[in-house]
Amino acid sequence: MNKSELIEKVAGQANLSKADAEKAVNAFIGVVEGAVASDDKVTLPGFGAWSRTQRAARTGRNPRTGEPVQIPAAKAVKFSVGADFKKKVNS
Repeated sequence: MNKSELIEKVAGQANLSKADAEKAVNAFIGVVEGAVASDDKVTLPGFGAWSRTQRAARTGRNPRTGEPVQIPAAKAVKFSVGADFKKKVNS
C-alpha cells in the first residue's frame, strides 16, 4: 500500500473527504517525524512505538573489493511493534 492508497482507505473508514484524510495523514507523519527528530518517543499502545537510536561507528567491508571501510556513527529510527498488532499479523 502506498501513501495515496492509505489516504483513500483512511477517507473511507473515517468518512472524510480525500483532502481531509490527506491532511490528517500528513499531519500524523509530521508530528511523528518532529517528535522523533527531537529525541522524543512516540507510542501508540497496541500498535507500536517510534524512537531514535544511536548507531556506533564501525568497520565494514566494500562488497566489490573486500577492502575495510570505516562507517561513521549515525542516528537511526527504530520502530517496535505493539502486542496487538503483532497478534493480528501472526493470526
